[in-house]
Amino acid sequence: MKVLLLKDPKDRGSGPDPYIQELGLYGFEAALIPVLSFEFVSLQTFFEKLSHPDHYEGLIFTSPRAVEAAKLCLGENSKNEAWRNSLKEKWNTKSAYVVGKATASLVEEIGLAPQGEKCGNAEKLAGYICARETPNSSPLLFPCGSLKREVLPTILKEKGISLESLTVYQTAQHPSLQESLKNYFSQQGIPASITFFSPSGVRFCLQHIQKFSGDLINQIKFAAIGPATAEAMEAEGIPVSCTAENPTPQDLAAGIKKALHL
Repeated sequence: MKVLLLKDPKDRGSGPDPYIQELGLYGFEAALIPVLSFEFVSLQTFFEKLSHPDHYEGLIFTSPRAVEAAKLCLGENSKNEAWRNSLKEKWNTKSAYVVGKATASLVEEIGLAPQGEKCGNAEKLAGYICARETPNSSPLLFPCGSLKREVLPTILKEKGISLESLTVYQTAQHPSLQESLKNYFSQQGIPASITFFSPSGVRFCLQHIQKFSGDLINQIKFAAIGPATAEAMEAEGIPVSCTAENPTPQDLAAGIKKALHL
């Protein structure tokens, strides 16, 4: 049974994609189509902020891309040396809040100890942060994308938790998205299920899926990786057959299996 995942593959060279693997255990034939392309911006400004941990209470990473931006910041030898010699140790006296296991593992790679990975989405993480931070303190540094949702900043502001956002990557539609979807539908036919992995993925993909699936779109069970994505799907009139309990391969595979009544 075919399922389509609208996401980037896991980094090349680091083994098979865990979603493909997990769905395979359930007998699903899963395919990936990259939806988004990213351009990193303001990296020098980001490094300057990372160079002053005394100005902040901690860090918030809600996406793997934001951590990749930090890695790029630290890529130059002199900057990497400054990070290893003193900055990393200073940041480790503060909190590094994250959403999800993928982001947490990348945060560990730069030498920080992630907190809150089990929250699963920005709204839950905001509650987790509010329970641990003192109102009216120094801000938390929040590197984010150009399409970030306002859920987390709004909740923190309501609780008096100061936040300093910095856009470190811009999101656009992947240049080969339309062609990849066209090829998939013409060669593989209509999948039993399609999973969206972000609200922006819904925005960029939906018109193409409607075009290439035609009247058969009603046969597809649509899944969401989390509540924000599910909300975006519902706003576009897509029936959400399942939302992963947590943004993990295991929870998504279990949800799709249940949605397909297997």
